[in-house]
Amino acid sequence: MGRLLALIGTIEGGFLMRIRSVLAAAATAGTLVAVAAVPAQATEYSSALKLKGVQYDAPGRDSNSCSRGNTKDEYLTIKNYSRGTTVNLKGYVVKDAAGNRFTFPANHYLEPGDYVKLRGGHGTDSDSGNVVYRQNCNFIWNNDKDTIYLYKPSGSRADVHSYTKSGSDRDGNGYISFHG
Repeated sequence: MGRLLALIGTIEGGFLMRIRSVLAAAATAGTLVAVAAVPAQATEYSSALKLKGVQYDAPGRDSNSCSRGNTKDEYLTIKNYSRGTTVNLKGYVVKDAAGNRFTFPANHYLEPGDYVKLRGGHGTDSDSGNVVYRQNCNFIWNNDKDTIYLYKPSGSRADVHSYTKSGSDRDGNGYISFHG
């Protein structure tokens, strides 16, 4: 105990001095304390649904033409990470940093472990095919950097992730995984 406090006492800073008093109190009470630093970007929200990944840069030359474009190849994967709760996507909102948004308009149920791909372009939504179309041929995710927000129907944040092409997409394929 004395050596631990002596070591901590040699490190300067108000934050570490507070840790020392917590460690001392815990040691007196016979309690084991683990201290870990968590970066601010690692905020996790209490939501079954999380952003699994994004194909932010559709393969090929970007074209938002509804008849010949490749907006269907840009998609966001949302997964239900719960172990026992089915989640209805109706009313969930996906937004980007510029304020572009999509609200899931209809019932779409995700069983535990299931996922859905929210694609650009026009198409027929399918529970069995795990796909919902935005019914809009414009791209939503920027190819250089963006922030993706997922909101619950109540308006509370379910998940958020930012990315940069140079810092997040190590293999350069236009896809970034957020949660495994």
